[in-house]
Amino acid sequence: MSIFEGLMLLCFGAAWPASIYKLYVSKQIAGKSVIFSWIILTGYIFGITHKLLNNYDIVIYLYLINCIMVGIDIALYYRNKYMYCSTG
Repeated sequence: MSIFEGLMLLCFGAAWPASIYKLYVSKQIAGKSVIFSWIILTGYIFGITHKLLNNYDIVIYLYLINCIMVGIDIALYYRNKYMYCSTG
């Protein structure tokens, strides 16, 4: 297990709860880049794949937690976009 990989994932993961909370409460999408979130999610999926195929260890759970948080963030983005920010 790489302690530095785990610390990196903890640091990255620390930002997602704030983003989730902001999207949930504000119901706004201004300033949010969903493409960036999709790129981050893809990176986490690649990290999980690497752990499963080459180097399975406990750090995979940090990847999974982060992946779930980014998924929630993306889902809230689309909820807000289509329920609260539509111009229809």
